[in-house]
Amino acid sequence: MKTPIKSTVKALLELQEEDKSATLLGIGPMSKNLLQASFELARDYDFPLMFIASRNQVDMDELGGGYVNGWNQFTFMEAIKEMAVKTNFNGLYYVCRDHGGPWQRDKERNEHLPVNEAMALGKKSYLADIEAGFDLLMIDPTKDPFEVGKVIPLETVIERTVELIEYCEQKRKARNLPEIGYEVGTEETNGGLTSTNIYETFILRLQEELDEKGLPMPTFIVGQTGTLVRKTEQVGQFNFENAYELAQMAKKYGVGLKEHNGDYLDDVSLLEHIPSQIAATNVAPQYGTEETRGYLKLASVEQKLKDYGLIENPSNLRDVLLYHAIKSERWRKWMVGDQTKLTVDEIMKDAELSTAILDIAGHYTFNLAEVKKEIDKLYANLNQVNINGQRFIVEHIKRPIRDYVECYNLQGATTRIKEKL
Repeated sequence: MKTPIKSTVKALLELQEEDKSATLLGIGPMSKNLLQASFELARDYDFPLMFIASRNQVDMDELGGGYVNGWNQFTFMEAIKEMAVKTNFNGLYYVCRDHGGPWQRDKERNEHLPVNEAMALGKKSYLADIEAGFDLLMIDPTKDPFEVGKVIPLETVIERTVELIEYCEQKRKARNLPEIGYEVGTEETNGGLTSTNIYETFILRLQEELDEKGLPMPTFIVGQTGTLVRKTEQVGQFNFENAYELAQMAKKYGVGLKEHNGDYLDDVSLLEHIPSQIAATNVAPQYGTEETRGYLKLASVEQKLKDYGLIENPSNLRDVLLYHAIKSERWRKWMVGDQTKLTVDEIMKDAELSTAILDIAGHYTFNLAEVKKEIDKLYANLNQVNINGQRFIVEHIKRPIRDYVECYNLQGATTRIKEKL
């Protein structure tokens, strides 16, 4: 039987006392190539994997499915299991719901669904997560469209969080399924720092409410450490003191501090994570961008091969990716200032901005038939001259993941955790 994620985090918190711990990496599952890169690295470096899927990425077909491979909860689990077998991975991996709950699909938030309706859809999605066998659920009722630009009252967050955990636990127990972990937070993860006072008040109030109902404490509590991603950059500033204080506070209650927006961190900030005792970090868009960049490099090689007379009919991958990345409009959430309001036509006329948006939003288009067709053509052309394009992409994605593995002390972490259990 798989070690529950709560036990793994508990072991990591104990290992912190012996200076043998690691910071877990939550990986946004942007493609099958990313799954392969993650499993191969985790196999070779001996560390536990956490795949974190938002509702926009992976969800029930009847709720609109997900933009990543069109996966729902069950086909997502299937793809992960298949990749574990394909890569001969026999270590620990955890499938996690990132930002589950009400208004977490763009459509639900944009339509300003009333609370009851949004909560019902959030619960429906969680039930599919539970039945598919997810290991960790992030309970996130903070994306309230009626509170945009304002801080949602802490009592409202606690009330909704407890209601959702109670629902999930009832459904899990009714199906006699193994223990799952929960991740909760005090506010929407949009940069800045979480106040240590609010963080502790939240933990105490939450503990009180959960105890009263006989519900488990969460595995992770999210705290904002100053990180923030915009475009394809880390525009925030990691704050060691704040992170350390939040981590100590969480640990006092047997919980791990989880950091979001951990993409594009420099080595200095990454290396600060072990002494700050952050239990886990989420990284997602960076790995999607890395895959897009890999494809663009291969497309450049392909063009050169045509110029050298080695291939006749190159793919049109760059233009197709560019067109669909801009049309997706999913880049809006990563832009800054007035750029968030630009029209698709305005962007199409600006070559520099178009290229920047391709970098940001290319990965949102990987599942489109037209894009897949061009990728297949690219691979076939490169194959003629003994270049394995798909292998290059997997290795290209590994590069930034490896930085985190090295700085987060992840090598050998699974063995150290198992020795603690």
